[in-house]
Amino acid sequence: MKIAVTYENGQVFQHFGHTEQFKIYTVEDGKVIAAEVVDTNGSGHGALAGFLKAQGADALICGGIGGGARVALAQAGIELYPGASGDADAQVNAYLTGSLAYNPDTVCNHHHHEGGHDCASHGHDGNHECGHHCGE
Repeated sequence: MKIAVTYENGQVFQHFGHTEQFKIYTVEDGKVIAAEVVDTNGSGHGALAGFLKAQGADALICGGIGGGARVALAQAGIELYPGASGDADAQVNAYLTGSLAYNPDTVCNHHHHEGGHDCASHGHDGNHECGHHCGE
């Protein structure tokens, strides 16, 4: 089994459609036997599902993710665990022990600027406009 995690500086990156790296964990008998960080080489949004499929990912742990990306991942047969945060290695270990804290309803809807939405709270690096549609 392979588990992919949106990855930045050891943490679960909070913006699926803008992640520049994934950490791919190879799991056998409930234990991580290998892990590598892979660069998306500029792939974004919908292309990332195909990228993960090509990497052999069976599951994805991530932060925010949009509806279009959810559909693409489902079509690729990749299980989705959104709404995770913190140390990437710790999240994979939590997944393996059945204690992963995630929210299946987590979405990334940056085109809805309601209630004082603050782009910085969603992991922007300051180089993106806030009018994009994560994963759509």
